[in-house]
Amino acid sequence: MALFEPVDSQITADTLIVGGGVAGMTTAIESAEIGKDVILVEKDPSIGGRVARMFQYFPKMCPPTCGIEINLKRIRGNEHVRVLTLTEVENVTGEPGNFEVTLKISPRFVNEKCTGCGDCEKVCEIERDSDFNYGLDKTKAVYLPHLLAYPPRYVVDPKFVADPGMKKVAEACPYGAIDLDMQPRTITAKVGAIVWATGWKPYDMEKLENLGGGKIKNVIQNVVMERLASQSGPTQGKIQRPSDGKEISTIGFVQCAGSRDENHLPYCSTICCMASMKQATYVREQYPDAEIHLFYIDVRSPGRWEDFYVARQADEKFHFHRGKVARITECSNGNVILEAENTLTGEMTKTEVDMAVLATGMVPSNVDNPPPLGTRLDEFGFVAPDNNNGVIGIGVAARPIDVSASVQDGTGAALKAVIVAGRR
Repeated sequence: MALFEPVDSQITADTLIVGGGVAGMTTAIESAEIGKDVILVEKDPSIGGRVARMFQYFPKMCPPTCGIEINLKRIRGNEHVRVLTLTEVENVTGEPGNFEVTLKISPRFVNEKCTGCGDCEKVCEIERDSDFNYGLDKTKAVYLPHLLAYPPRYVVDPKFVADPGMKKVAEACPYGAIDLDMQPRTITAKVGAIVWATGWKPYDMEKLENLGGGKIKNVIQNVVMERLASQSGPTQGKIQRPSDGKEISTIGFVQCAGSRDENHLPYCSTICCMASMKQATYVREQYPDAEIHLFYIDVRSPGRWEDFYVARQADEKFHFHRGKVARITECSNGNVILEAENTLTGEMTKTEVDMAVLATGMVPSNVDNPPPLGTRLDEFGFVAPDNNNGVIGIGVAARPIDVSASVQDGTGAALKAVIVAGRR
């Protein structure tokens, strides 16, 4: 069975994996199933990463929960995996095959006695913005991160630990699982290899002033659209306009929102075109008569994705506009106007829609949390492929890729880690 918080101040393993998204989970599983001891650390209260927030994968249009559930089953049943959530790397010393890593474990304020019964949540009167739903709704100050949270344990938002109302929450737990006196811990891990799988974050909408700068309610990011479409999201899967809950009759998808732009992200995030077309199918399923407008520089649908693109082209209510949206303005009725130049005809267009979805690019988390030991990053902040210091970058920490490619990365990293750890 997978282990959680260590009792001792020093632990050992063959591989340390930083980041509990799909890439990191895959490396942990593949390594553990060949008998290697691994430590999987995640700064959030639960593993699963951004994939856990998605509604469906493309091109099969199946929910990611099934894949995560299978991964969690494999992790739960393997004694070679130790999962440390709310944990971050503070320092790394040593060399390939012999690293010493300082890990800081932030308090969960809920101990291992938690059964997930929810009694604490029921009596809690304090609310917080839901980070899982990108602030679209609220949770209680003591909450389960999401339905497939692992470890399956509640967590207390540290901002509210000192609130007098939390005493009532602690008293409501019949198992004594709420421990508001928990303190941060620092432990040392001795490992042979380090896999850096810290993932990504969406580009900041506030920097896109010409596209509303995050101030227009009916202009949202593509990651938010995933939560609107999900039954576990803030609207129980009903896609509706954020400002007033209006049903959708027209919607715009704005590609390269800040991407392929020397003033923002110069690179292409590779998956945004397909993600927008996927999200358009969410709208189509709920609103068969809705008009869908997708504005693009050029559609990137390599390999097996091409059939998915062709199917969208065959939809008479799906309109492709070749041109990058230059400006978004708000109407008095809450609608938004997308202004663009059609690069096929040279025509300047204005398209009014109920709401717009920005395909903002993928920013590597390395920008805020760089890997240790001077690991070289490329000019965009991704882990460079030619590092030889024992730190293996994978997933979107290394380049913009989709879920299936991240799984392949994770599998390859398991073998690379065996080689690096064998240098000792």
